[in-house]
Amino acid sequence: MPQRFNIEFADKDGKGKTPIIVHRVIYGSMERFIGILIEHYAGKFPLWLNPTQCKVVTISDNQSDYAKKAQEQLLEAGIRSELDERNETLQKKVRDAQLSHVNYVITIGDKEVQANSIAVRSRDGKVEFGLKLDEFIQRLQKEIAEKK
Repeated sequence: MPQRFNIEFADKDGKGKTPIIVHRVIYGSMERFIGILIEHYAGKFPLWLNPTQCKVVTISDNQSDYAKKAQEQLLEAGIRSELDERNETLQKKVRDAQLSHVNYVITIGDKEVQANSIAVRSRDGKVEFGLKLDEFIQRLQKEIAEKK
């Protein structure tokens, strides 16, 4: 690099010499950087950084169509989400989402389908019922834009 920029210094005899530059990188590779990020956040990434921001879970197979539409709407809005339609109990689905450090778990049951709404559980355990999906998406987009 010193040669490319024509960098020189005067030595003790007054002659021009090219310096040697030692370059040190704390984050030597992308893998190292990701490892440091994971360690720093303990796997609990902020919403804007998390690979899976929301997980949509259904109580039973009866809500599959509504859940698929909700997840499509999230994806169209740029929210990284996954749909969990496994034949498991709701508690297991929510627990799995919590263990994978998803920021928000959207639960859809018969009441949500009838009211055209969603129930949302945040990572810290707060649960909100009766939210409109459009309002929730706007809240998430604002949180992502502000990088909270």
